[in-house]
Amino acid sequence: MQSNNEEIIQIKDLTKIYQDGLPALCNINLSIKKGEIFALLGPNGAGKSTLINIICGIVRPSAGEVYIGTSEIRKDYRMARSAIGLVPQELVTDMFERVIDTVNFSRGLFGKPQDPARTQKVLQDLSLWDKKDAKIITLSGGMKRRVMMAKALIHDPKILFLDEPTAGVDVNLRRDMWDMVRELQKTGVTIILTTHYIEEAQEMADRIGIINQGKLILVEEKNELMKKLGKKKLVLNLRTPLTKDISDLPLESSPDQLQLTYTYVMGNEEGISHIMRHLDERGIDYKDIRTEESSLEDIFVGIVGTKL
Repeated sequence: MQSNNEEIIQIKDLTKIYQDGLPALCNINLSIKKGEIFALLGPNGAGKSTLINIICGIVRPSAGEVYIGTSEIRKDYRMARSAIGLVPQELVTDMFERVIDTVNFSRGLFGKPQDPARTQKVLQDLSLWDKKDAKIITLSGGMKRRVMMAKALIHDPKILFLDEPTAGVDVNLRRDMWDMVRELQKTGVTIILTTHYIEEAQEMADRIGIINQGKLILVEEKNELMKKLGKKKLVLNLRTPLTKDISDLPLESSPDQLQLTYTYVMGNEEGISHIMRHLDERGIDYKDIRTEESSLEDIFVGIVGTKL
């Protein structure tokens, strides 16, 4: 984890109620540390994009405050917005513009002078330099997604929001983009992402936030979350079908009686030696043994009750 204790984003009592009375966000309180990768997970309609759009100044909150550093997003809009880069879900750009022109234009929107060396580096880092003169409409979906990232990075933001950044892109491109995210984090950039690919959040994030029905129901260090809520399984494959009584042991047997499973909380392995000793005493022989860990998706489903 690259973060320190400095809070770069502070969200206080944030609420958003739309005109039809639908509460999109309910009293959200959250602090995000400088230099961390924070993953915001939740089912469709949970409020993820609404929260991001409020922080980025696209949607006005009904109540509450959001600070970027010491700048409140409504009172000091220019300062707050200049610190943020946003890669939205939708591809929002002029499709008939050249790649290099749309990226340079985005830099100018923040009042920054043109910097050809910076533009070249950003496009090269995203494998777009050889496409710099191509019109965006001619690019593949993955290349268009890279253009959106280039537009978000060209003004050197301190905070990068990635709203479903790898949706619809192939596995190789997804890994390339995450390599770049890791490099950005090393330079001190704070990254907040939403994703439907929970394995990405499990691999990349320092902390996890879970939002459901407009409420932030959990914020936890990823490793602590896995330790607290994750489960492990010890699976033993028997040489012959089970015939001995094991009702006093915390084991589940398969229908064919050839497999035994012990489920336990991560970090609480002391029960294993007890079980193995009793199996040995009863002459229950096994041919192999393995362990399985629950994934972040298993934990998410257990908390929210639905898959992303």
